[in-house]
Amino acid sequence: MAAAAAAGSGTPREEEGPAGEAAALQPQAPTNVPGARLSRLPLARVKALVKADPDVTLAGQEAIFILARAAELFVETIAKDAYCCAQQGKRKTLQRRDLDNAIEAVDEFAFLEGTLD
Repeated sequence: MAAAAAAGSGTPREEEGPAGEAAALQPQAPTNVPGARLSRLPLARVKALVKADPDVTLAGQEAIFILARAAELFVETIAKDAYCCAQQGKRKTLQRRDLDNAIEAVDEFAFLEGTLD
């Protein structure tokens, strides 16, 4: 009965992954805690990078935040894939060849081929 009530409550639940463990939810910084950071990248640095583009004249704070979050997710994804390549070589330290292997192995990173040369 409690499961049926929880299913219809609209609250997010953890779902079990293929190995049986609960899927890790993305950590969210509480908005009511003073000093809590919503972004791990410094927004001022991201804004400076955006303003370095001569085609960009104005960039709103929301756009800067979304770009910072997208960059975080991109770095996290490529780092995880590169770490898997390092683990296959029985290593814990990422090396450049691990990034090269991740770029070659994952179709979504095809746009990066040749950029580390």
